[in-house]
Amino acid sequence: MSLSIRNQIPGTVTSVSAGEAMAAVKVRLAGGQDITAAITADAVKELGFAEGSAVKVLVKSTEVSLATGPVTGVSIRNQIPGTVTDVVTGGAMGSVKVSVEGGELTAAITKDAVDALGLAAGSSVVALIKSTEISLAAA
Repeated sequence: MSLSIRNQIPGTVTSVSAGEAMAAVKVRLAGGQDITAAITADAVKELGFAEGSAVKVLVKSTEVSLATGPVTGVSIRNQIPGTVTDVVTGGAMGSVKVSVEGGELTAAITKDAVDALGLAAGSSVVALIKSTEISLAAA
């Protein structure tokens, strides 16, 4: 299946904590980072996710926020450090490619944010992704 979601990073499930409706699935990405995806308990069952399952982590570029360093005092736990490799801006929006251990992420953010953060190739950033905005596919 082809997808328009460009942020696809391989990983391995390290744990599944299922509730009645939702589950927290912890994944170790190919680069060694740990992230958490909040998906439905039905999806966990239907896709057979368990510790050791190979998965692809999928995130729309509009769901990736960027910071110039680690952020404290927020509920977003998925914080992946990386380096900006490319920035393209238009009148209102920008597309920022970030090299991370094990892959690449693209963030769609406003041009104002690109300018305010001073983002350019070589900038160090941290990609912030809410667990509810991460989808998982069986690898």
